[in-house]
Amino acid sequence: MGNSYIKFALGNTITAEQKDFFNENGFIHFKNFIKPETVNDIINASIKVQEQWLEAQREKVNGIPIKYGRDLDGSPIVQRFAFVNKHHQLFAELARDPHFEVLLDLIGPGARLGTEEKDGMVLNHYVNGHESKFTQMGWHTDGLRDIFHGQKLNPMLNVGIHLSTLKPENGGLKVLPGTHKQSLYQMLFRKKYFLDNKADAKEVAIIPQAGDLTIHDGRLWHRVAQSSVTGEESRRRVIYLPIIAGKFEPKNENSPTAFYQRFAGLVK
Repeated sequence: MGNSYIKFALGNTITAEQKDFFNENGFIHFKNFIKPETVNDIINASIKVQEQWLEAQREKVNGIPIKYGRDLDGSPIVQRFAFVNKHHQLFAELARDPHFEVLLDLIGPGARLGTEEKDGMVLNHYVNGHESKFTQMGWHTDGLRDIFHGQKLNPMLNVGIHLSTLKPENGGLKVLPGTHKQSLYQMLFRKKYFLDNKADAKEVAIIPQAGDLTIHDGRLWHRVAQSSVTGEESRRRVIYLPIIAGKFEPKNENSPTAFYQRFAGLVK
């Protein structure tokens, strides 16, 4: 497949071609989900939330640790916002975009947006500077969490709304197409979770424009590659939101911190 996979336009339904592509590969890329001016508004909203959390010295949201880091000038920033949809109206409205209803069709009946569950709407802010710690993430699947919790593996899709235009040298999301169909053994042992950052001959790089939307199956092996550029052009922001099925398990401010989240460097 290389990196020349098909990029689709999202309409009022998921087409047969789109469904077939997704079922075969475990991921799909839609162009121009949100407009450039909306992207700017979202980034500005995230900066407002960041100011509030820094001022309050907030450590967790609904039991999920907030990941702080340093910007290029050394000033503190939030690098991973969990449940950001609960902290600014713009993110809450984004989660209500009617197009998400269309995307639920990729799982089928009983699917919902996980705005109240898992980590809610997450915003990641990567920047590659000399003080950066949050620059890459090793190979993993998103299905491991359910196994950690002793639950059966319910369908889960990860929706990414990309707020930065990337070039190949920016690193970013790499996926192994088709691995969502693997056995449980392969899902657990195909790679060393989070420790293995090596490129795979079969990986495909997702190279979005700001405003694009991608979806990948939670069982798909993927990694976040480190940017080979540093400084301002390495800055990238992406929102993740799960589509889930199965038992409804909302989080609140009294939710405990899960065992695996104590290793906060490992979760995206």
